[in-house]
Amino acid sequence: MLSAFLGLILFAQTSSGLGAGSVAGSTTGGRPQECVGLDGANGANVWERAKTPALRTYCNLLASGSSKLAGTVMISDVSTDPRRVQNLKDVLAVADEADRTVAGKTAPSVLRGRAFARLGDFPRAYAALHDAKERDERALEDPVALLAWGRVALRTGHLAEASEAYRALLPRASALQTADRGVAYLEAGMMAMARGAGDLGEAIQIFRQARRDSQDVAQTVAVLALALALDRSGERDEARAVLSERIHTDPHGVLSDARARQILGPASGESEVDALAALALEPLDANLARESWKKYLEKSPPAAWVEHARAHEAALGGARGGKRK
Repeated sequence: MLSAFLGLILFAQTSSGLGAGSVAGSTTGGRPQECVGLDGANGANVWERAKTPALRTYCNLLASGSSKLAGTVMISDVSTDPRRVQNLKDVLAVADEADRTVAGKTAPSVLRGRAFARLGDFPRAYAALHDAKERDERALEDPVALLAWGRVALRTGHLAEASEAYRALLPRASALQTADRGVAYLEAGMMAMARGAGDLGEAIQIFRQARRDSQDVAQTVAVLALALALDRSGERDEARAVLSERIHTDPHGVLSDARARQILGPASGESEVDALAALALEPLDANLARESWKKYLEKSPPAAWVEHARAHEAALGGARGGKRK
């Protein structure tokens, strides 16, 4: 499974056929297949377009809703911004109107699911996206839709579906905006690491890609996650080298950032925050590192990593005034 995954990542890096707007399936560049050509492309003429006024209205509605969702999934505290909340409610209304204009299509459900996901209503987002996928297995092939599907499946406890979504998404992640690529790689990596030692190799490769393809807070989180995965796999020297290149202060500030919390949520790595910080703190402040390992162990971490954390805590037991100058 790991070799197959690495092959997909390599293909994503070298192929020019998976760029933005070239994903095969029921959508083209995020546009529903039924809307392709209505603007005169692909040989459509004025007479053909005039015969489908309802379809043109439907496609305009979807385009309007998609434009309102433009931007990355990394919107901090959207529920506290009335304008953003209203904008997302407008998208839901657009999806409903599109459904009434042309019945039986899956694109309105995809739009509705993405809007609910932005609002943080993951159960309703899951229901909408699942409905679209049930009616058309290709409905979620667009990378943006796949990312939304993976995130809401993960946050509603549908781990098998989330894993499948991320495996389908990562080879075409280059079509996502940079910030969204960071989200995709980090959440997929955290899922792989949570499965235990057998999937550490996959997690390491995903985190390496996340470090290359993300920016700002997401890139720092990727460095911390890569170091932790390397250390757990026994590659302690490389883990220390990865940390020394980027982490020079207590990482708790970064890990408490709103953007980091959106990635490292209750279902996507929140339980690992103290371990991420603890490993990074070891060369900086041994006492703080030991406290972080203790907190990690007190919060019922994944069983696969309990002994690893205990070994680190024990090794730091004799630390005295461990703050590095």
